[in-house]
Amino acid sequence: MLHDPSHREVPPVEAEIVLKDTDKEVLRKLGGRISEISSDPVNLNRAGLWKNLNDLKSRRPMVWINEIPWHEMDVDDELTLKTQHPWARDLEMKLRRTIYQWKHMPGDMIVSPFIECPMIIHSTDFGILEEVDIATTDSENDIYSRHFKIQINSMDDLEKIQMPKITHFQKATEFSMGAMKDIFSGIIPVKKTGQSHIWYTPWDFLIRWWGVQEAMMDLAMRPEMVHAFVDRMVDAWMIELDQFTMQNLLELDNNNTRIGSGGYGYISDLPGDDFDENHVKPHNMWGCSNAQIFSGVSPEMHWEFAVEHDLRWLKRWGKTYYGCCEPLDGKIDMLKHVPNLRKISVSPWCNSERAVENMGQDYVMSRKPNPAILAESSWDPKRAEEEILDFLEKTEGRCHVELIMKDVSTVRYQPRRLWEWSEIASRIAEDY
Repeated sequence: MLHDPSHREVPPVEAEIVLKDTDKEVLRKLGGRISEISSDPVNLNRAGLWKNLNDLKSRRPMVWINEIPWHEMDVDDELTLKTQHPWARDLEMKLRRTIYQWKHMPGDMIVSPFIECPMIIHSTDFGILEEVDIATTDSENDIYSRHFKIQINSMDDLEKIQMPKITHFQKATEFSMGAMKDIFSGIIPVKKTGQSHIWYTPWDFLIRWWGVQEAMMDLAMRPEMVHAFVDRMVDAWMIELDQFTMQNLLELDNNNTRIGSGGYGYISDLPGDDFDENHVKPHNMWGCSNAQIFSGVSPEMHWEFAVEHDLRWLKRWGKTYYGCCEPLDGKIDMLKHVPNLRKISVSPWCNSERAVENMGQDYVMSRKPNPAILAESSWDPKRAEEEILDFLEKTEGRCHVELIMKDVSTVRYQPRRLWEWSEIASRIAEDY
């Protein structure tokens, strides 16, 4: 995630990365396993299927799992970190999680034949951090309940939202690149990568500063103020995107990059004919937006206070994705005004029949099965299968579908629940 409203990222320290031989050996072994996995021909087959889906020529539903409660998933120390250096531990964690998911719950995941070295990019963010009271049920889980303290009360607070500044710390990137090349030489290539898909969601930020009830009331009571704050948030995102573009920091996402709250971005239309391989532009990439807090808002208000503002952002991209948890089955006519819209989120709270009827084959239906089934006191794989079958029977021959299991806050420390869900969903999808 480029931004996190809970904290502000500290600028990185540009220092050489010096690792012990034991750390290097751990990473080399993991890199070798990534190389083996990425050479499996199933990766190319799945890439073709994802492209067919996003081209609206799907051959079957696609399956992927994201947002996993990793603190509950360790089995036989498969996720136990063995390196010591903080930089090495971050890389080790990413590699171990990739290997683990491939082994136990792959769905239609794809593993790249290289190790990514992300450019070290820092944003000064939007000037306000959330202030919250929290309530937890599991101290190891990074998902918890929040009560937001109000920081936006009047137009006088508009200037609190600041325009971000982007900085690429080139020396830090080169130090990281050098360390990776030293570790993985002769094992697997290393690729420097810039900022790929951007999770753009102004209302996810505004609601943390405004308060849920207060913001929803102000849609009716103080609409001019709401428009002013949304406009300023869009300005901030646009200014930041301009900096990414001018500094040549963008990375293509028509690959195994997550798009919006859905699956991968493989698609024939991107990067498009107007593409300079030495300088990626927004129109070569996917854009996205959502307004999750607008679940109970009418299509007219959703358009006026969210989507109409977002058009300034969305029209800059080659293809777009809309939605997350908010039910959109009754708002498809509104979304048809979004330029280059290709994928729409269909959350567990949608009316499935209405979503199928309103979307047809004009869009990819990014279906989110309800993760609550994985959190119940007892695991019922038969019911999980019935829920998937019930939905796919409604869509068969009528829609292009991806099944994205996300927002999994707990599996009750029983990892095999998610493994079994992946196996069930993949089996059913292949039958279709």
